[in-house]
Amino acid sequence: MILQDFDKEKIAILNPYELEKKVDNFPKIGVTCFSKKLIDKYVALYNPKEIARISNANGKVPVYEIEYKGTKIAFFMSRVGASACVVSYEEVMAMGLEKLIMFGTCGVLDKDIGDCSIIIPTRAIRDEGTSYHYLEESEEVSVNEKYVDIFERILQEHNYSHIKGKVWTTDAPYRETKDKMQKRKEQGCVCVDMECSAMAAVAKFRNKDFFQFFYAADNLDSTNWDKRSLGNDANLNEKEKIVLFALELANSIEKELTSKS
Repeated sequence: MILQDFDKEKIAILNPYELEKKVDNFPKIGVTCFSKKLIDKYVALYNPKEIARISNANGKVPVYEIEYKGTKIAFFMSRVGASACVVSYEEVMAMGLEKLIMFGTCGVLDKDIGDCSIIIPTRAIRDEGTSYHYLEESEEVSVNEKYVDIFERILQEHNYSHIKGKVWTTDAPYRETKDKMQKRKEQGCVCVDMECSAMAAVAKFRNKDFFQFFYAADNLDSTNWDKRSLGNDANLNEKEKIVLFALELANSIEKELTSKS
C-alpha cells in the first residue's frame, strides 16, 4: 500500500524553509487553535503585533506575538484537517517556532464526558493519511510525552476537571460510522478529532515539542448525533477560559525551562 511507502529522507523536493524564511526574534513557543472567534477575541484583548503571515490559495493567516506574563508567544489560527494543519505547522517551524500548544474541539465517544470538558490525549489512532509521510506505518502514535504534569497542575489550580485517554484521528468526519466508532471505543478511544496523530508525527519527525488538548464538543455516543457546543458561538464564555489554560501552559513551560537553565 502507498501508506507503507515511508521515506525517512529529511530533504524534500519542496521544503517549508524555501517558502517561509526565518523571522528575526520569532517566539520559541506558540499557541494555536481552530476557532476564529477565539482568535479574534484574544487579538482584541491583547492588541498584539502581527509578526508574520501564513499564505496559501485559501488566503492569509496572521501570526501574532502575544506577551503573556512576560513570555512572548506566537498566536495563530490553524486550519481544520490533518493535511492543512500540518502545512501551517511546517511553515511556522520554518519561521523559528520550537514548541507548539494546540487545542480545539473533539467529538466524544462516551456520553458521560461533559460538554467543554478538557481531554488530554495520550495516544492517537492514525486513521488519516498525512502522518504516514512523517513516520513509519503503525496503528497508533504516542502523544504528549512532555508537559502533561505542568498542564494538570494548571487545571487543578483553576479547579477544572479533565480526563486522559486515546483519541481517534480521522480525516473523513462524514465516514464515522457506528461500527467504526464501536471499534475505536474497544481500542480505548474516548474521543475523535481530525489532526492529532498527524501533528504528533510531524513533531517527532522534526524533533520539536508538541502538546495538544481538546475541549469536548459533539457527542457521537447517542442514538442520533448530538451537536452540543460544536458551533463557534455555543458556550463561548467557557471556551474563552480554555484559551487562558493554553497561554498559562506556554508561560509555565518557558519559565520552568528558564529556571532550569
